[in-house]
Amino acid sequence: MTAKTVLAPLTQIPPELQTIADYEQEAQKHLSDMVWQYLQGGSMEEHSVRSNLDQFAQIQLMPRMLRNLTHGSTECEILGQRFEHPIFLAPIGHQQQYHPEGEAACALAAEVLGSNMVLSTFTNTDMRALKQDNPRKWFQLYWQGSRDKSLALVKLAEAQNFKAIVVTVDSPHTGIRDRERRVFFHLPEGMQHPHTPTHIPLPELRQGDHPVFNGLMAIAPTWEDIAWLVQQTDLPVILKGILHPLDAQLAIEHGVQGIIVSNHGGRVLDTGIAPLIALQLIKKVVPADFPLLYDGGIRRGSDVFKALALGASAVFIGRPAIYGLASAGALGVAHVLKILKEEFEITMALMGTATLNDITEEYIFHK
Repeated sequence: MTAKTVLAPLTQIPPELQTIADYEQEAQKHLSDMVWQYLQGGSMEEHSVRSNLDQFAQIQLMPRMLRNLTHGSTECEILGQRFEHPIFLAPIGHQQQYHPEGEAACALAAEVLGSNMVLSTFTNTDMRALKQDNPRKWFQLYWQGSRDKSLALVKLAEAQNFKAIVVTVDSPHTGIRDRERRVFFHLPEGMQHPHTPTHIPLPELRQGDHPVFNGLMAIAPTWEDIAWLVQQTDLPVILKGILHPLDAQLAIEHGVQGIIVSNHGGRVLDTGIAPLIALQLIKKVVPADFPLLYDGGIRRGSDVFKALALGASAVFIGRPAIYGLASAGALGVAHVLKILKEEFEITMALMGTATLNDITEEYIFHK
């Protein structure tokens, strides 16, 4: 079998790249098969990966006509910050395996397109290398196995003008990823992760200890750790990966100021509830003005509209941003954001909604 030829990133955008689906096809040309399978793959049978996408296709829109939309805008305000539009870049680690400029390229694209970027703990780019005076950036924290190590990263993010701490809580243990294992996925030798080792040291197991429950799970965060962290920083703490309404209520009780409804792109637990369904359940039990953000399966501007109509304050894109990054670096990520923003604007206009506050469940048909 001949080795796949991996093309260099594009330096200009060809006219045939018009949609996120186009970028998905293009990105594969620029990545090795191992990295592509890592990017596209999910947990076990990948039902959740497919469900994230399928949920949007099952929702029908009910537009309103003959409205004055001349005051229209996509601006939104979340946790006191104003954003030009509600399409944000999700935290994704190890981005230099997709493009040499990695997170720096995504940060540049986000700044130019007025988007908000969440920098992963597993970034290849030091957070101090990103533009300090750009306020539209949050830091995603993977718990470091101890309070001291976790807080050190939070304090560094504070010093670098990050505006929120996003604690990922849905992956205390790696999911069973069949596709990754079949291609023997591994990170490039010598890849730098300036803020954390790729594998947090495990507790020393004694005879009779369980390798899972006394291993990674023994150093996973608890609600008490979240309450402690909230008290240690003036930045808002957001939990990423909440799917159960009872956990949403617990988050508020423990001082959390926002939630990202997400199933980690279907990469951790397979056949879990689709985040678009979880969003609707959680919306019913939190205060009306509580920030709920959505992550999972956004591929069109109409998907953004549907997520907002069902209760989201903003949405995150993960794989689509990486399709742009792999295809053409910062230029590709910027174009992906531009495509989604324009599709969202046109969807808003055709639906008869001038502002994000106008987008409600009234525009969704429930079978």
